[in-house]
Formats: sequence, structure tokens, C-alpha cells
Amino acid sequence: QVQLVESGGGLVQPGGSLRLSCTASGSIFMIYDMGWYRQAPGKQRELVATITSVGSTTYGDSVKGRFTVSRDNAKNAIYLQMNSLKPEDTAVYFCNAAVKLRVGADKYDFRGQGTQVTVSS
Repeated sequence: QVQLVESGGGLVQPGGSLRLSCTASGSIFMIYDMGWYRQAPGKQRELVATITSVGSTTYGDSVKGRFTVSRDNAKNAIYLQMNSLKPEDTAVYFCNAAVKLRVGADKYDFRGQGTQVTVSS
């Protein structure tokens, strides 16, 4: 199986920055797309950013220009640099990875447990 562990969440003031990290471990043959999603209380899960294995990125409209996603394929890791944070960015942030466990197998999506980000003065 595959485990994804996020870190880097916390409490930050509006206008501040945080950097989230997520590392995948386990029986991994190859990781394809990775991404960050978030869910605030009472709201649906929202796409934050995705990144392919070759570095192509997409962003949700609400974070464009403020957040930057990156990854380190050698470490099976994805990162999210969040700048100019706003109270509406408060949510649990989850990382996601599309993984093949062995050659010729189907891809499966795995998700971490999430890390809380709170933006408040």
C-alpha cells in the first residue's frame, strides 16, 4: 500500500505564508499526477493545485498568483508554497497522488490524512 503524509500546516496571520509538504511511501512503482485539495467546514472539497510527473501545473482560480506547487520526484514529494494567505484559505489541505504499484498495473489514487491551515489575526 501507499501512505501520504502531509506536514507544514498551522496558524498564520492574513498576508502571511506557509509551505506544505507531502511525502509518499510504500510499494510504489511510479507516481503520476500529484495534487493538493482543500476542504473547509460546510464546504465541498476544492482543487488547489495539481502537478504532473514532468512538472506541468494547474491551479484553482482562488489561489492563482498566490500559491505555487512543486514536486521532487526523487523524494516522492509534493510541496505547496502559499503566500498572501487570506482567511478564506482556512481549510484542511490534503495531498493526492495517482500511483502505479507495479509494472502494468492500473493507477490508483491515494490521499493523505490532511493538515489544518488556519488564517486568522
